[in-house]
Amino acid sequence: MLEDHIKKAKKGNQISFNYLLDRFWNDVYNFQLKRTQNEYEAEDITIQSFSRAFDKIQTFNEEYSFKTWLIQISKNIHIDLLRKKNASIQSKTTTQVDDAVYRIIDDNPTPEDKLITEQNLAQLLRYIKQLKPHYQEVINYRYFQELSYKEIAEKLEEPINNVKVKLLRARKLLSEIITNTKN
Repeated sequence: MLEDHIKKAKKGNQISFNYLLDRFWNDVYNFQLKRTQNEYEAEDITIQSFSRAFDKIQTFNEEYSFKTWLIQISKNIHIDLLRKKNASIQSKTTTQVDDAVYRIIDDNPTPEDKLITEQNLAQLLRYIKQLKPHYQEVINYRYFQELSYKEIAEKLEEPINNVKVKLLRARKLLSEIITNTKN
């Protein structure tokens, strides 16, 4: 099953990206939490890890463990961040974006999208307030201000893929909050 999702993700299948994110999020996050001892940093590095992994998924060799590959990407990102801190570089990094690489096809509304549009606004805002502030921010930009991924990336000064991963995670967490509240 995992191998099928990896193959589908290589072809740009959004459901497979979601599956991989859900399946391995805790592994990468917990690995980084042990390394950084900081929830925010661990979450940020995890988002960057999935962003880079989805960007480079074509390079993944199925003979190896996907989890190990993700952890190694995560480790490299953390090392890069430490080097930047130690060198006290205060410049913003720029990313050259090749649109073909960053395309994650998502034509149909997901169940989370449907929940967002169908819920009573006041109740939905109460659910959203339960999310961490950076997730509230991307939900607000995407669904209330109706900004594109590119516009959100510019506002947050982050790569587009980071924004996509943050939105995937925010929607999943929001869906869990809504589901848990209804049960």
